[in-house]
Amino acid sequence: MTRSFERAVNIGDLRRCAQKRLPAFSFDYIDGAAEDEISLADNRRVFEDLRIIPRQLTGGDEADPSATLFGRTWSFPLAVAPTGYNGLLWRNGDIALAREAAMAGLIFTQSTMSSSSVEEVSGAVPGLRHWFQLYVLKDRGATRSLIERADEAGCEALVVTTDVAALGNRERDRRHFVHPQVLSLSAKLDVLRRPRWWMNVALPNGLPDFGNLRAFLPKGAGALDGASYIAREMRGALTLKDIEWLRENWPRRLVVKGLLHPEEVADVARLGADGVVVSNHGGRQLDGAPSPMRVLDQIRSCVRGDCVLIVDSGIRRGSDILKALARGADGVLAGRALLYGLAAGGADGVRHAIGILKAELTRAMVLSGTSSIADVDAGLLLDSDGFIPPGAARRRNITPIMRAGGEG
Repeated sequence: MTRSFERAVNIGDLRRCAQKRLPAFSFDYIDGAAEDEISLADNRRVFEDLRIIPRQLTGGDEADPSATLFGRTWSFPLAVAPTGYNGLLWRNGDIALAREAAMAGLIFTQSTMSSSSVEEVSGAVPGLRHWFQLYVLKDRGATRSLIERADEAGCEALVVTTDVAALGNRERDRRHFVHPQVLSLSAKLDVLRRPRWWMNVALPNGLPDFGNLRAFLPKGAGALDGASYIAREMRGALTLKDIEWLRENWPRRLVVKGLLHPEEVADVARLGADGVVVSNHGGRQLDGAPSPMRVLDQIRSCVRGDCVLIVDSGIRRGSDILKALARGADGVLAGRALLYGLAAGGADGVRHAIGILKAELTRAMVLSGTSSIADVDAGLLLDSDGFIPPGAARRRNITPIMRAGGEG
């Protein structure tokens, strides 16, 4: 019998499959955002408002979506975004995401708050293009330990998250709990109505913990202990001195995630960051923050050519990737789009989601008369003000300068 997610023709269909399979508290954890979810809606609206102007007389009916970033080739310019507690969606969810990324020729970015440890993921997926997302801890020794473990696991890049000075007020999440980490009666009853979920996720050993935090907790500590630890020990408010310290202590690519202000992007680039993820954390932090797409072209205009710009928040279509590249991005991170696939069908669902996005991107390239990623520029887009002037188009940075001692 065909599994329901296999009939999904787009990411929206996978989202609906995920919603049917997951208990409401788990679905809202990945689907929801902060407060009135204004930023969440804006992340989609900006893509919907942009139009791609096709060129018809190019004679081309094929396109190559592959891209070169940090001196290495990606099958198309998308990386798996760092997302926490993926074991809540599917058993060994981080490993499923990593395996499918590796099979598709993509980067997997692992969260500090992943269910599996960085060692477990690297051991399970040989040859993985592996990045590690870091939440800086108050204890410098603990932070250094995470960095060293990522280095030993062969991670090509360290992605430091900067936008968690305070945790966002995620009201959809809060409605399912009577106290932090304590589900309401209605939420518990909803879990019981999803036997396929709890048999996959919670049996036989209960809910998964946070693999990267086990070294800092007593033996036998569970998910609640890990959540309490990170809430107590995470150093959310960072400064440029923290970026300097990380640059000095990390030998490979350093990517700074969560910036929206052009001046801050220029500052971290000047300190030696190899890349920046322009992000509003998927709308999960400051509600009312603009979509990264609204500031991307301004940011591109004020950073050096070898600073890779990656954008996240709101990617649901392959054509969104094309629009992001035209606005000045070198690549995108996708979080929810792939998590819907994971929640709907495990590794097979992730593979289906990646295939949808790649096929949509390739089709959009063909229909817009774009044969390669190197040909994408701002002249492709029509926005609310009409055509972006041809002079606004930029030469795409194909092979950023390699940092001494770094890996691609």
